[in-house]
Amino acid sequence: MNKLIKAADKAFIEWRHHLHAYPELAYQEHRTSAFVTDRLREFGCEVHTGLAETGVVGILDFGEGPTIGIRADMDALPLREKTDLPYASRVDGVMHACGHDGHTTMALGAAKLLAERNDLRGKIVFIFQPAEENEGGAKRMLDDGLFHQHPVDAVFGLHNLPGIPVEEVWVKAGVVSASFDTFEIQIKGRGGHGAMPEKALDPIPAAASAVLSLNTIVSRDVPPLASAVLSVCSVNAGSTFNVIPDEARITGSCRSLDPEVQLLMQRRIGSVVKGLEASFGVQTTCELTECYPPVINTPQESELIKTVVRNAGRDLVLREDFDPLMGSEDFSFFLQQRPGCFFVIGNGMESGPLHSPTYQFDDAALPIGVGLWVELAERYLSGR
Repeated sequence: MNKLIKAADKAFIEWRHHLHAYPELAYQEHRTSAFVTDRLREFGCEVHTGLAETGVVGILDFGEGPTIGIRADMDALPLREKTDLPYASRVDGVMHACGHDGHTTMALGAAKLLAERNDLRGKIVFIFQPAEENEGGAKRMLDDGLFHQHPVDAVFGLHNLPGIPVEEVWVKAGVVSASFDTFEIQIKGRGGHGAMPEKALDPIPAAASAVLSLNTIVSRDVPPLASAVLSVCSVNAGSTFNVIPDEARITGSCRSLDPEVQLLMQRRIGSVVKGLEASFGVQTTCELTECYPPVINTPQESELIKTVVRNAGRDLVLREDFDPLMGSEDFSFFLQQRPGCFFVIGNGMESGPLHSPTYQFDDAALPIGVGLWVELAERYLSGR
């Protein structure tokens, strides 16, 4: 199989570079979906489109047996690329800065190689998901009936990580990625002249107090051994030098590895905002949005991925002792409905960070991802 993967490397790289050059934002992945659909049909897969608008499902049916789900995300980010790559984004202000072009290519490569097999029993469901970045495309696919129309016994996903060698694979059971919530706070006062603050009700001191108080929630309310992050990411009020504004707006996000800590932070944010009314006389609203739950891998499926890594026929390094990542992933919604495992593969030491305009996916990771998916499907569908 490794020889087959090596022979296909050139095609995989061409696919990935094409996808990178034409990135698309959440629920706008029409060109990407068409590319994926065309390739899957070339391989002889049964193809279904329309889930979550731009989602694509490709199926290889080898007859009676277990069914495995393999997920790849397709969307890009609203960033202007700052690389000198010959295949850099041709869409102004949009970039594959998280490697979803690589993830999509890996799943397509596995589908191509597995479609040529006749020694497997069961079914492989390739899930090409839109809108992983902030928009929760996984949940929308599920709400549209993904697992009712295409049931799976277990589901698997991966993500690249810059700063670790491409040969390194991180796998563990339990929590591997944090929850993700957002908050938007509106503080309404009464505008006026900057020279006569006593005749106004200034929302800016209330906003400043809120920022300071929000930043003490993790340090003073969350238990020290629990992992949590709360970040105030924007503060907006006023537009000129001599006008006290009517209102101020604060937005941010919080993340945790424990659902109880997630609820604690939600309650404390609400308390901080409500306290502004008594302290400053302003009116407030606070909109809290639960975006993604934490990613929690199931034990049996995590052990299977570890076995796959150990037997993939490459010089791979399995790492099991890593700390959970404080980033979030909507693959968590799949794991709420089916057992499975979400794991990490290296993206080399030279890439810029994820979500950076200088990020570069390492093409050397492509055959590794393809090989892992092929080995996983072989084992799952052969009972090994």
